[in-house]
Amino acid sequence: MTTKKIIKKPIKEETAFGKLLAEGGYLKIPKVGDVVKGKIISASRREVRIDIEGVTAGVIRGRELFAESSVYKNLHPGDEVEGTVIDLENENGEMELSFRFAGQQRAWEDLQKLFTGGEVISVTVLEANKGGLIVNVNHITGFLPVSQLSPDHYPRVSGGDKNKILEKLKTYVGEAFTVRVIDANERESKLIVSEKAVWEERQKDILSRYKVGNMVEGEVTALADFGAFVKFDSLEGLVHISEIAWQRIDHPKDLLKVGDHVKAEVIGIEGSKIFLSMKKLIQDPWKNVEEKYKIGSTVKGKVLKINPFGFFVELDPEIHGLAHVSELSEKPVTDIHTIANIGDELDFKVVSIEPKEHRLGLSLKTTSEPENTPTEPVGE
Repeated sequence: MTTKKIIKKPIKEETAFGKLLAEGGYLKIPKVGDVVKGKIISASRREVRIDIEGVTAGVIRGRELFAESSVYKNLHPGDEVEGTVIDLENENGEMELSFRFAGQQRAWEDLQKLFTGGEVISVTVLEANKGGLIVNVNHITGFLPVSQLSPDHYPRVSGGDKNKILEKLKTYVGEAFTVRVIDANERESKLIVSEKAVWEERQKDILSRYKVGNMVEGEVTALADFGAFVKFDSLEGLVHISEIAWQRIDHPKDLLKVGDHVKAEVIGIEGSKIFLSMKKLIQDPWKNVEEKYKIGSTVKGKVLKINPFGFFVELDPEIHGLAHVSELSEKPVTDIHTIANIGDELDFKVVSIEPKEHRLGLSLKTTSEPENTPTEPVGE
């Protein structure tokens, strides 16, 4: 029969805090993740030691010092600080703490107050991506979406080219923007800020002066595929391409250029968005179109654009018509470009007029047929 040799493990030296942990005591013992308060015993660039209510010592080391925050810079003995417990007892019997977690927790608490209070703050742009700007708010990374930029910073890029938008956004890196927190969720690490919200608030008093139907005068500040932006009285409105002129245009640059002084009518206000119309200040030429053009008459027109379904034709600067592909020849058309080219002037017959819909139908095939009746006058 063999005898087992019993090996005794070395007994860990019991600390005062370890004793309290074992006995429970009358004190509320903190848990990992709790925030505790204490007074600085000593502080250096590598380590900060604090006295926690005279019960135990806490230590903050390395990356847990969170030196980025001004709260944890220039600490002196006797200063009261807060730290997050990351280990109840380290190898030296001290409580291991973190300023980093406590600092971030405090930062999120402050951000929540900014969110509920609607306070305006300044943030620094760190990076840019195609969706917006990465910003720093109290040492927490936040996001400023493109849609939340003010009109002064919104990247108006023709065609919405994402690469060009990114190029514009990158020019803002390092700049300070005035924003408002519109979403702060610590659990999801989600922080969204808005520059537009601040701009809208500041524009309320000015915007309240305007109503639908008012006439404004301003300067064209930008042109996009979908319309022109006009600045007036420190506000900015959009003239959609369909509201620039009564005739059809392919792009606002066909009639406008940046810097032009224009007049427009307010046709809609949605929050901070103002919608304008230039054509409403001009008499609708289609009201009298039936006095100028008659069904069955032959008119001269210039081919402006060629599409698979027909020709867009200019009869005069204000009235444009459509010659549908079915009206271009008596025979089936296999290649519409064999009939005419852009810029060609041809004789068309007016086959339909719809003033309310701003439509006028033209035909080429009927012009080649012998006419038994005299052509009606086109008018002045």
